[in-house]
Amino acid sequence: MMKKIRVLVVDDSALVRSLLTEIINRQPDMECVGAANDPLIAREMIRDLDPDVITLDVEMPRMDGIDFLGRLMRLRPMPVVMISTMTAQGAEVTMRALELGAVDFVAKPRIGLASGLKDLASEIVDKVRVAAVAKFRRPMSPVLTAPGSTVVPAAAVSAARPTNTLIGRLSTEKMICIGASTGGTEAIKEILVHMPADSPAIVITQHMPPGFTTSFAARLNSLCQITVKEAVNGERILPGHAYIAPGGKQFRINRSGANYVAVVEDAEPVNRHRPSVEVLFLSCAEMVGRNAYGIMLTGMGNDGARAMREMHDKGSYNYVQDEASCVVFGMPREAIAHGAADEVLPLDKIAAALLAKLGASGDRLHNRI
Repeated sequence: MMKKIRVLVVDDSALVRSLLTEIINRQPDMECVGAANDPLIAREMIRDLDPDVITLDVEMPRMDGIDFLGRLMRLRPMPVVMISTMTAQGAEVTMRALELGAVDFVAKPRIGLASGLKDLASEIVDKVRVAAVAKFRRPMSPVLTAPGSTVVPAAAVSAARPTNTLIGRLSTEKMICIGASTGGTEAIKEILVHMPADSPAIVITQHMPPGFTTSFAARLNSLCQITVKEAVNGERILPGHAYIAPGGKQFRINRSGANYVAVVEDAEPVNRHRPSVEVLFLSCAEMVGRNAYGIMLTGMGNDGARAMREMHDKGSYNYVQDEASCVVFGMPREAIAHGAADEVLPLDKIAAALLAKLGASGDRLHNRI
């Protein structure tokens, strides 16, 4: 008999607890073993019930979800799916939860809660299933500067950059293209904090709903030497900048003369995703070609794998995150299976390898001048 995924629901709303319990118990492969209305009760239930996955509300009485998550990850690390509110504050708190080690999150509708959660049922159970098999990632330990803020040590930022390179000479023609899903917010951060101010332009699709990419971009911008922002339709793609696909939109690259330009539009989902890595990577293959560097990071499914092979066939040099360092080895596995990878590396080696490659290209350029 198949072992069911044992889920503990933690939420201060009786309605949400009831709805989530019902959604989970309808699945043949999972069961809700308990529901707690605050973290202190949840702590006792975790000890008694030993769940496989927790769904955790962000805002609760007595102890908020973030404080509880931080303590849980220190004392009894386990897979957590956050249930977040679709507000600016909710998005910021959700980014913090992902930093602390939450596997993923579901954005709770602001109106029509009962019908909204039922509409999200398939997304909720999919994310619980992924969390149950996800590789647990202990949160990284950046240097704390002030309450609620972090910086990455300067030594860590500069460590990956090769000396005496000429990256700046290349930055207008080259482009770095990144795709990610589950576990990707922290993986993207690990790449971007090592990129120097004269980095080529970076374009990124991370599967994320509307409202959350603004907070994600702002958090990254506060940590990086490069400028990180949400992509805006029609803007020029510039060196020293990273552009993140806005949640709920498709993001691709176009050309206007010698310049790269962002296209952000209300197009249909691709591979069930909006934004989709497939859309971005296909445009990079067509518009950037051999001047592109592709990076496929942790994520569920196969979004972008075929397009990454297209990038490879057009001359792109591609890096794929290895299984050991992925939270979920779905999209990287598919990229490798499609023959899209030039190098398969641990997450903490990708930025250094990319910068060394860019440096070598700069040296070749210098030799021709």
